[in-house]
Amino acid sequence: MAQDSKPGTMRVSSWRQYRALLLKDLRQEVRTREMLTSMVVYALLVLTIYGAALAQVGDRVEVVSFAGGLLWALIIFTSLLGLNRSFSHETESGCLEGILLAPVDRAVVFLAKATSNLIFLALVELITVPLFFLFFLSGAELASTTPMMLLPLVVGTIGVAGVGTLLSTMTIDTRGRDVLLAILFIPVVFPLLYACVSATSVALMGVEGTFGTFWTSLALAGAYDVIMIAAAWGLYEFVVDA
Repeated sequence: MAQDSKPGTMRVSSWRQYRALLLKDLRQEVRTREMLTSMVVYALLVLTIYGAALAQVGDRVEVVSFAGGLLWALIIFTSLLGLNRSFSHETESGCLEGILLAPVDRAVVFLAKATSNLIFLALVELITVPLFFLFFLSGAELASTTPMMLLPLVVGTIGVAGVGTLLSTMTIDTRGRDVLLAILFIPVVFPLLYACVSATSVALMGVEGTFGTFWTSLALAGAYDVIMIAAAWGLYEFVVDA
């Protein structure tokens, strides 16, 4: 009986650790609003730059044809800013050292931080994606398949949060961590970015006969998420203790 109850106790303990770490991040952000505010402001600045650039081309270019690429560039650059700040509170207050000294499973630390990053990215996307449509696609003829772009958005955001959490942990104690994270992050996430841009573009354009590409790209993005997040989960203990 004692042997049967021990695994259950460990599972409950891991869940409580995960919940405590996640709530810590959420409460910290609710109090300071530093990460969300900076990400939203940065996204608005990028949208302003997009607007200034596209204003010069007038009606000569169909924005829908490359809107998927613009949208994902906005998401990637905004997520880089958030990931750079995801460990700022822990490093400035010495909280990370305290977490590592506590008997907390490193995989639980990864999962909690990745979940909080995912929540913050999703909240920013809830604001910026509608604004992107309002500014650049409000006058365009959108295909009936446009709502299907939510699928690559969800899959891509999960991958960005998971991989970005691992890479931001690797760079927290380095000089020039902002630049280093970008150098590491963009090449590693490029396969996911390519697949998500392809699927999003197909959904926005809705060209008949191209939905094989949509599902293929979505499957590649999903496979990337599974492989890379599993690798990050397994490697996190070595990265965070290095």
